[in-house]
Order: sequence, then structure tokens, then C-alpha cells
Amino acid sequence: MGTGTISGIAQDRVDRWLYGHIEGLAPPLRYELIAGGRSNLTYDVLDADGRHVVLRRPPLGEVLQSAHDMGREYRIIAALAPTPVPVPAALAFCDDPEVTGAPFYIMERVDGVILREAADVPPDFGEAARTRLSQSIVDVLAELALLDPDAVGLGDLGRREGYVERQLRRWHAQFAHSRTRDIPIVDEVHRRLASHVPDQQRVSIVHGDYRIENCIVAPDGTMRAVLDWELCTLGDPLADLGWLVAYWTQSGEDAMHMHRRQPTVLPGFAGRAEVVERYVEHTGLDASGLDFYVALALWKLACIAEGVYARYRAGVMGEDDAAATERFGDQVLALARAAMQRSEDLR
Repeated sequence: MGTGTISGIAQDRVDRWLYGHIEGLAPPLRYELIAGGRSNLTYDVLDADGRHVVLRRPPLGEVLQSAHDMGREYRIIAALAPTPVPVPAALAFCDDPEVTGAPFYIMERVDGVILREAADVPPDFGEAARTRLSQSIVDVLAELALLDPDAVGLGDLGRREGYVERQLRRWHAQFAHSRTRDIPIVDEVHRRLASHVPDQQRVSIVHGDYRIENCIVAPDGTMRAVLDWELCTLGDPLADLGWLVAYWTQSGEDAMHMHRRQPTVLPGFAGRAEVVERYVEHTGLDASGLDFYVALALWKLACIAEGVYARYRAGVMGEDDAAATERFGDQVLALARAAMQRSEDLR
């Protein structure tokens, strides 16, 4: 067998490593990239007996190890396995970059539906399932907020206090580094947020990108697994609720700031007020200041989108689509305006 590479997989070396670390895999193995781009790369691995496992590795090229730490992500899902927060089973971790160019880990494949946008919602995922998902996704987030980081072995995952202040510093610096034009509204929202930071009510495990797209869902709407823990740390749990609510657009709303039409616009999904009320009932946290966290989420998304826009303009995204580039540029402004609107009544 040669040393061919399939989209970041040196197949012969990875094959040998998997046979030595995952019991019962039947050769040959087939690899299929199922998620890639600017985030960690995810592959479905199929053996000759029809068994599936999932491989996660960092993006190709030079990356920040702190942003794509496979050992950290593996540790998080392994620690959460016995908790009420559903995650794929962690099977094995490879810290040897010689195998395929970077560390990677293997997890169980969880069957179910991933709803990235309204168009992904299958016809048989009806209103009852959508209502159940509305409840289930909130209940899981509440369980995550209530976990004791020390009790699950994640007490050293990050700094406990000052989460919001760190987010504001980090993403404003990222924006300043990547900006290609003068966008004073982004700086103004940052100023407003920085001068109205709420007190952190508790220290929780924060997912960092908690939304429907990052969940695997059963046909009845029950949550089967939360994915993409690469941004997970310790901090303010209301930041996760604000992020979820920022994506929770409703039917009839002008949501031009969203890159995709969200599943939550469809009949059967709960309204945002119901989502917040259920979270508060489960956690006992005070969400009266949630507008701050929603504004923070929208502002962060604007900073991230400006970075993507800059990379498109620089021609390093492997695409030459002027219309798509300008759409990203317009989205930055739309997100910043939405953040500004949410921040208008901060006190």
C-alpha cells in the first residue's frame, strides 16, 4: 500500500494506527470528509463490516494549536460522557503528528439528523419533533451550565472569572488585525459592551458555539449529541444562552444578518421567550440582562465574518467568487447593526 493522502488523511499510516487502537475494525477502511473548511476537519471512517467511527483533526496548513487542540477536545467529551450532556463516546487519541500531519482523535458515530438550515429539516421532522427539539436543546444547555467543572475533572479547563472581558479583548483584537475597511459601528458596539459587562453569576463549562447546527438530533427531536467542543472553556453560562438565542430567528423576522435561514423559523419551534423562560426555570439564573449576551454574540459573529471577508478578498480561501465575497462583507455590517440594536438599551 502506498502513502497516499486523502484530504488530510495519510491512509496507510492512519489505517495501521486505527487497527492498533480501535478493537474490531475490519479492513479495508474508507474515509469520507463530512465537515471541513475553516473549522476542524471531520471524517466518517467505514470498515468492511459496515462499522462507522469518526475522526477529527485540525484544518490543513498552519493553525493555532490553542484553537485546534485535539487532545483538549478529546478530554472534554471523555469527561462529559457520564454526565447528562450527550456527547459521542471518545474512543482513542493520537498525539503523534507523524501519523497524518497533526494530532487527531476518534469518537463514536452518533446516528441522527443535523439541521444546519431550514431547508435541511426533513418533511417527517414535523411540528411535534420541532417542539421537542426546542425543549431538549435548552434542557441540555441548562445541564451543562449546572455541571460542577471540578466534579467532572474539567476544573482546570480555563480561567474561571472575567470570561466576557476576555472575549471582548480577544475578538476586538482579531477584528483590528483582519479589518479591511473602516467599520466604526463594530468599535462602537465594543465600547458599549465593554462599559456594561454584567456580573458573572456562576462558573460553568461554556461550549462556545452552542446552536442547533452543532447538535445531532433523533427523529423525535430528542438531542443525541452535542458536537464541536473546540471553543469550550470555563466562564459565564449566559454567553452560551445568548449565542443560542442570537441564532434563534423567528418566522416573519428580518434576519439578513444570518448567513442561512435558520430551522427555528419553521412552525413548531418555540419562540425565543419560551427558550429563555425554560432555561431560567432549569438553572435558576437571572436572564433579565440577556440582551447583553445576545449583542455580544452578534458582535463576535461580525468580527468573525470580517476575518472571513478579509481572507476571501486576499484570495486565500481557494475561491474566486466576487459576489460571495461581497455577501460576506455585507453580512459583517448586518451583524454589527443587529448587535447595535440589541445593545441600545444596556444600562
